[in-house]
Amino acid sequence: MRRKASMVLAAALALTTVLSGCGNGSEAEANQTYDPNAKLNFTWLNILHTASPPTDVVKNKLEQYTNSEIQFSWVPDASKEERITTALASGQLADMVTITMMTNSTVRNSLKSGLFWDVGPYLDSYDNLKQIPQNVREAASIEGHLYGVPFQKNLARSGLILRKDWLDNLGLKVPTTLDELYNVARAFTEDDPDGNGKDDTVGFGDRSDLRYSSFKTLSSYFGTPNGWAVDDSGTFTPEFDTPQYMDTLNYSRKLYENGYLTRDFAVTAKTDQQQQFAQGRTGIYTGMVDIASLENMSQGLQKGMELVPVNKISNGDGQYHIWSEGSGVGGLLAFPKSEVKSEAELKRLLQFVDDLLDKEAFMYMTGGIEGEHYEIDADGSFKIINQDKWQADVQPFAASRPSEVTYKLKDSNPRKEMANELIKENDKFAVLDPTVPLDSQTNNEQGTELQKVITDATFRYIMGEIDEAGFKQAVQSWKDAGGTKIKEEYEAAYKVVQNK
Repeated sequence: MRRKASMVLAAALALTTVLSGCGNGSEAEANQTYDPNAKLNFTWLNILHTASPPTDVVKNKLEQYTNSEIQFSWVPDASKEERITTALASGQLADMVTITMMTNSTVRNSLKSGLFWDVGPYLDSYDNLKQIPQNVREAASIEGHLYGVPFQKNLARSGLILRKDWLDNLGLKVPTTLDELYNVARAFTEDDPDGNGKDDTVGFGDRSDLRYSSFKTLSSYFGTPNGWAVDDSGTFTPEFDTPQYMDTLNYSRKLYENGYLTRDFAVTAKTDQQQQFAQGRTGIYTGMVDIASLENMSQGLQKGMELVPVNKISNGDGQYHIWSEGSGVGGLLAFPKSEVKSEAELKRLLQFVDDLLDKEAFMYMTGGIEGEHYEIDADGSFKIINQDKWQADVQPFAASRPSEVTYKLKDSNPRKEMANELIKENDKFAVLDPTVPLDSQTNNEQGTELQKVITDATFRYIMGEIDEAGFKQAVQSWKDAGGTKIKEEYEAAYKVVQNK
């Protein structure tokens, strides 16, 4: 047990009530005394970003470090929307729930309804949680209430990964404008970049997620607002009702028409998109954070793959823009009142999250066990020494860290380190979504369904199934079905915030 735990062991022994678990409370437990070192037995509904759940190797280390026993319920990332919303509707939750879909109407309604504890008043009682910046707390709050511990993320992680070896083979430079990027996509499709004499490559690989596909990133490059634009008078305009969004539609449609964007992108999952890239079938990937994973996935599939991360593409005017993912908030670690029945249980769970923010726990969730999964080189660089073991034991936990920004590791992989530095640079031109700290009841109730109207119309336009008039008709349908009311509610909420 680490020093922090041992210092309060005597106090723990003096307590008359010991917290032995969460989610099984009764009225008698409602007045429990909080014991920060009691053995914690709890369930965690968590998101799985890998093909398989982790082994117990890191789990055992975390349990030992935090004096806990964790029962995970892993939800695959590809099905998180359905699984999480179903769990919220049915009440089949866990003591701690990972919530990443902060704009999902079902999720937002559940948070506002009082289903989860408001943890805002408690954070400053913990060594690590009190360090969460005020702007992050505000971005994660709804109408001033913080219904979970915010996942702290980089402000803007988006960007591109390109096959540097293909660029070199074709005598091309790393693109800096949208026109240059289009030409790279063309050349990667038509000019045999891998030199095998076959017509078997495509420029852009993509997937069926409008937010995390190439479209949102390309849209940023065109100067599209992030979610909503708000002018000096406080008038809100949805991103898809702007000229820049239409410019992105036309750019993407041209890519698709000419075969420079994979034909099946609208039905492709993230893992399949990654496999296409790793197998050498595509040459442009959206998501700089995945550069090391793509390199690892390519092992044994192709030789000589060299990648380069790119974060700055302009529309020709030399200006750079990239959309921010939740203003640095990746979601919440939330605690349902149906499972966590007392303040004492809540405080013990918050102590667990606080412990996860210690550097030792952070390293378990990032690297695993030193000497077994990773090592620190003489120059201080972090290096994974057993990739297969790290993927099996550690990788699924990396996305579960309460913070990605509290500790900085220098990556021994120069491409990954370069991507990390470019992600930090993104802070300088990140475009925030002005609605992140605001609330719209109509959006809470209808937003997810209404967004499907726009997503469907966007994909159909790119694939040539509707024209501009058809897309504008979809936008009007969005407005008529509740979008106009959402706009008005955001404007009213914004006015309240501005007048405070």
